Amino acid sequence: MAEPGAEEPDERLLLLEEPPPQAELPRRGPQSARAAPGGAVRQCGEPGLEEVGDSEDSAPEGDGEDEPLLRAAGSGRGRRAGAAWDRERRAAAGHTGHTADMNIFLDDPEFAEIILRTEQAIECGVFPERISQGSSGSYFAKDPKGKIIGVFKPKSEEPYGHLNPKWTKYFHKICCPCCFGRGCLVPNQGYLSEAGAYLVDEKLGLGVVPKTKVVWLVSETFNYSAIDRAKSRGKKYALEKVPKVAKKFNRIGLPPKVGSFQLFVEGYKEADYWLRKFEADPLPENTRKEFQSQFERLVILDYVIRNTDRGNDNWLVRYEKQDDGLDLSDKDSQWTITKESIKIAAIDNGLAFPFKHPDEWRAYPFHWAWLPQAKVPFSQETRDLVLPHLSDMNFVQDLCEDLYELFKTDKGFDKATFENQMSVMRGQILNLTQALKDEKSPIQLVQMPRVIVERSSTGSQGRIVHLGNAFTQTFHSRKPFFSSW
Repeated sequence: MAEPGAEEPDERLLLLEEPPPQAELPRRGPQSARAAPGGAVRQCGEPGLEEVGDSEDSAPEGDGEDEPLLRAAGSGRGRRAGAAWDRERRAAAGHTGHTADMNIFLDDPEFAEIILRTEQAIECGVFPERISQGSSGSYFAKDPKGKIIGVFKPKSEEPYGHLNPKWTKYFHKICCPCCFGRGCLVPNQGYLSEAGAYLVDEKLGLGVVPKTKVVWLVSETFNYSAIDRAKSRGKKYALEKVPKVAKKFNRIGLPPKVGSFQLFVEGYKEADYWLRKFEADPLPENTRKEFQSQFERLVILDYVIRNTDRGNDNWLVRYEKQDDGLDLSDKDSQWTITKESIKIAAIDNGLAFPFKHPDEWRAYPFHWAWLPQAKVPFSQETRDLVLPHLSDMNFVQDLCEDLYELFKTDKGFDKATFENQMSVMRGQILNLTQALKDEKSPIQLVQMPRVIVERSSTGSQGRIVHLGNAFTQTFHSRKPFFSSW
């Protein structure tokens, strides 16, 4: 992680000042705020739609979900005009979770439209479907026609969340902690890890993570406590019998859940399937090089975020031969591949961003390190793509600050723990930068000594930083009991 070669800072860094103050909006309108990268802002303060919360609803609900910490408003660029499912109709149906006011993506109208379609589907009775695989409560989100358009993973239903419907994880953690649980990760922060992985992917230009952001959704098919469901039934009954009293409730239906929402990608299969196919029927040379390039991007993503759960069953491959004759009219052009082409999608990134290197029971290795592709040195194309970014400390600092804006929206956010997470990530970036410069292979990369780059107490706190006086590099020598290297 060397200093930038030029003495003068990049011109783009000089433009990161506060924008000039905008003309003050009328007081009747809602206030606005910038959304955290990968997160939504909540629109509130609508004139004429103020609600009076009764004493019962002013307290936190039983499932422990909290309101978004970033509150904002704005036109939503037509986002809310499309949500013309008026409040009275939703209140009569008992679905007033107000998620339409929470999911405002001012900088991404296409993603906002997808979330709107998910909300409309729930209003029409097309509920998210729980996925049977995995160790947590995750759901296929659908549009009003029943087509799967995304995967929603609520925070409260993560592997060790208090509302995880797959309760066997709890007994795994109690009875056999050496085989289950990850002591190097922040508990119940998987949804932020999913969104953070997409943020890293986007800033590095890797293009292997489907778009993922933090959203709020409410559905009867989610796992709620008995208290929440009883309160929801009581409020619906009150709405039918005593409408005047029920209108004072802050919410009629079930409480919304915060979680990660990842766009669903079609035509992909688990990497295990294709890897076995490629062993029996090798790829053409041009396609093999393309697959190697995609594989290297997956390696870079996993190494930077220190993914502790990357097996060959949670990254996907889409490969189509010229004579397949498949319809490729996909709306999202990024995930539409041409004939005789191959594409990788890195999903399940919820167990990343550790606050320390694994040093207890298991090493959580990268399973792609045993593949033959991991023995090939990084290509010049990959080095040209990421090395200019990773070798620039100002880019790394900007990445850390964007992740800070995302992670701080969580109620349990701890700044010291987050700084430890960034220390691990900066160490990974330092190793990766050196490996790319030395033209090493992925297998050689994962065998490098583990490094932590901590911020110095006297170092600069701004965006323009230098390695010499701002950070301290240390080696992490302690190894797990079951170590792979």
